Amino acid sequence: MKKLLLETNLSKIYILTIILGSILIVGGYFSYAMFTVTKQKNNAVSIVTGNLTYKLEVDGSESNTLTVPASSTKTFTVTLSNPNNRTARFNFYYKGDLPDSVTAGYRKGDGLNIPPDEVGINLSQSGASGSSNVYSIRVTNKSNNEISITLGVEVGLDYNDLTLPSNGHLFDEVVTTGLVSEIVIENLNNSSIYDDGVDTFIKGDEPNNYIWYSGKLWRAVSVNNSEKTTKIITEDDISSISYNEEGNSAFEGSYMKEWLNDTSVDGFLGNLRDYEKFIVTNSLFDATIDSTYIGSIERPNGTSVVNCAVGLLNAYEYQSSYDENYENSYLNNGLSWYTLTPFSNDRIRYVTYNNELGNIYSYSVVGIRPVVNLKNDIKIIDGDGTEENPYRLEGDNDTNLSGTLLNTRYSGEYIKFGTGDNLLYRIVSHEEEGLTKIVSATPLISGNDFLYMAYDNNSSVNFATNTTIGDFLNNTYLNTYLLTDAQEMIADNTTWYFGTIARGINYKLAKYADADMSSKVDKQAVAKVGLLRIGELMAGQEIVEEIGLLYLTIDYWVLNPYSLGTVRYVDSSSYSADIAPTNTKAVKPAFNIKESVIIKEGSGTKNDPFILASN
Repeated sequence: MKKLLLETNLSKIYILTIILGSILIVGGYFSYAMFTVTKQKNNAVSIVTGNLTYKLEVDGSESNTLTVPASSTKTFTVTLSNPNNRTARFNFYYKGDLPDSVTAGYRKGDGLNIPPDEVGINLSQSGASGSSNVYSIRVTNKSNNEISITLGVEVGLDYNDLTLPSNGHLFDEVVTTGLVSEIVIENLNNSSIYDDGVDTFIKGDEPNNYIWYSGKLWRAVSVNNSEKTTKIITEDDISSISYNEEGNSAFEGSYMKEWLNDTSVDGFLGNLRDYEKFIVTNSLFDATIDSTYIGSIERPNGTSVVNCAVGLLNAYEYQSSYDENYENSYLNNGLSWYTLTPFSNDRIRYVTYNNELGNIYSYSVVGIRPVVNLKNDIKIIDGDGTEENPYRLEGDNDTNLSGTLLNTRYSGEYIKFGTGDNLLYRIVSHEEEGLTKIVSATPLISGNDFLYMAYDNNSSVNFATNTTIGDFLNNTYLNTYLLTDAQEMIADNTTWYFGTIARGINYKLAKYADADMSSKVDKQAVAKVGLLRIGELMAGQEIVEEIGLLYLTIDYWVLNPYSLGTVRYVDSSSYSADIAPTNTKAVKPAFNIKESVIIKEGSGTKNDPFILASN
């Protein structure tokens, strides 16, 4: 009996041992499979590793490819998510070696993660906090061909260290900070650069050379090889005035030089942010006369050099922005604007709306694109040079402006203030103490078109609240285009100056009566809402993209009469002409914001305008 029981127990023990051994073997196999299948499947966007998967998105769409055109820099938002119902481990890399002309790396920033190292990181189960990471990957392609970078992901159990495949590489941090003079050149392909031995010019159709400074978008033009200063020009026409008196095309002593370097509220320099910190105030601008044309213009010989802080591009510098075939230039934007170069003693070179280098009488009113030289110690601290993400300068990259008074901000900065298609406004200046003048960024849109109206149906050339346009602005516009809380932020009694600006007259006479500018003009009106005047900041044109269509701007009224029977307007290319007041043009309302109004949120750029609140 004892022998039978012993044999029975031994049989049970044997069977149990076999079962336990089998479980261990099978469990070990599946654990191994759950980790190793990942390596066999890592070419897919979504893979299955046992029961583990991942989700990889590039700029919001499932993908594992970063594609960058030739001679370009792009920044991608890459999101890696854990769609599983359990915590898992992930790492993230790119496959293969990068060409010598291509660099790629991650960028740090708010809301961004640093890519994991080789052993990986754990992401929480799907739907839980920490179930996804967001990375910003910046790729610079200096080659002449489009390139694509393939991304890879490995996933495994949360307690297993991961390893990279043999062709996998981790991303390093990409440093986008440094001296302006270095960054704007280093991030471009050689085909986008022209070195004439004195300056290194940026050229071609659309290089990534955008800079945001003092409320305005600029383009980097050139870097001086010895001084390491960087010449920049505004992307849009900031205003429009007569270059000079009739019969005088010299830059020295001109209205143009005066407007550009005027440090009062009426001029350009005085409205630049901390200009003594950022720009070279004793720059040399060569305004030597030249009557040759694109392709044959030589570097000016220094016959007429002017020392000042702000100037314009001369014809040689404009020519140097073209590609080698003189077909494309990033400076061509469909606007007309003055260069620094005289064509003759009474005519000045200017870029026409159809992108030709023409010449025009010095008394003509054409657009202005100011030019300054950034100091050689100014640094870029953010951005990639694209229009959507321009370079930002150290000392001009404010964050957390909530609670800041609007009257401390800078000309050109954007504000979300209107309704519907008329949301954006821009700061003009602080003409009246404590107040902030703003203007609609584009002429008013009504329905699917711009709103056109007469200056006055009774032929008056003098602005008043009972003229056609004055009545509209101070009644219909206020009550239809602005919400109640916005209306309450507007100062009640603004003085609007509308001195006559005839042919070859100084821009300041739009506001002042005397040659010494000591007294205001007798043509003035008091109203809540008005228009900009000739020579005022933001009284130029900017290229606007609206509802998928590119509007190359539109004619709009300004305040000033040209004569007893005509009124000035700025045409679609920033050239200013005059017309009878009974004709119709578009309307850009302007008004002052009360001194107590504060910024609620936003950074003041076009993509992130200020949102205001009453304090």
